[in-house]
Amino acid sequence: MGEPQDAYLAGYAEILAQVAGTGRRLNRDELEERRHLGERAAERGHTLRSLVRGHLDATRAHWPAEAGDAGTADSVLAAVGQAVDAFAEGYERAQRHAVRQEEAARREFIDDLLYGRSDLGRLAERAERFGLVLSRAHAVAVAQGPEAYDDTSPVTRRVETALISRFGDRRILIATKNGQLICIAPGDQDDVLAYFAKQAYAATEGSRVAVGRPQTGAGGVVHSYEEALSTLELADRLELDEPVVRAADLLVYPVLTRDRQAMADLVLSVLGPLRDARGGAEPLLRTLESYFDAGCTAAEAARRLALSVRALTYRLERIHHLTGANPADPVHRYTLQTAVIGARLLGWPAQEI
Repeated sequence: MGEPQDAYLAGYAEILAQVAGTGRRLNRDELEERRHLGERAAERGHTLRSLVRGHLDATRAHWPAEAGDAGTADSVLAAVGQAVDAFAEGYERAQRHAVRQEEAARREFIDDLLYGRSDLGRLAERAERFGLVLSRAHAVAVAQGPEAYDDTSPVTRRVETALISRFGDRRILIATKNGQLICIAPGDQDDVLAYFAKQAYAATEGSRVAVGRPQTGAGGVVHSYEEALSTLELADRLELDEPVVRAADLLVYPVLTRDRQAMADLVLSVLGPLRDARGGAEPLLRTLESYFDAGCTAAEAARRLALSVRALTYRLERIHHLTGANPADPVHRYTLQTAVIGARLLGWPAQEI
């Protein structure tokens, strides 16, 4: 801390004596000096409680002898109130400035970390300040809600408080980026990410959370973050119902779309004939999706589509007639199912491919 607390009471006893003699209020320069002293005390790390107590002790020790009558005592007490209020204002001003600086530094660190900017050695040093050890593997979870969130949003604070209350100091970092909630946690602490997903889902009234795979180093955090973002997009394209999706569970889909042209050729060659059906390709595409999702059980697929089994069977026969591929035939099933997945990933038939 450096300076003793008495240093922040400079001129205070003189002010009390002058007020007792004249009954005046503190002038602008005196108030500004009190504010300056409050700022300096905050910067040196003194607590406001101890500083206010020091002012009260100094008031008692330097109570002017002239303040014997009620009017003079009132003037001195009013001056004490002015002085302490100005001092506290300066203290709080310094605190707000420190918070803004900390938030700015945190925001800059998050940007550099998630975008892979800055010198890696320097980034690792800065990471320790925010509780991360980048030599370890980390995984990133991203929650996307119905609205955009920032670091001061009630949702962000609620999720962060829940995680801190549950896990304490586990080297977890909660942040926001592009309106999404982000949780960075050690890669071997999946319980943290699972709890984050649960809390984010509850706080945002039904968000979707994607979890990237654990990766090592600063570059690993970027990779896991980008993987989580891609998984969110993939889940939307596939119209998945699960509130929590993991990149590790969907690895096959990026592989399928790695050669976009080949996938487009498969979709058009296998499913293209469905466009000649009454109502277009979409109803029959939905039928195939439900049929495959139901484990190729006609009764369950019919229930999901709110159809009779007979109507579902008719649709499957229609698909067989148009495409030449029988959904009930194991030899044809894989090709059809792969084409259906490709159609969803490429946005067909809503978009031309």
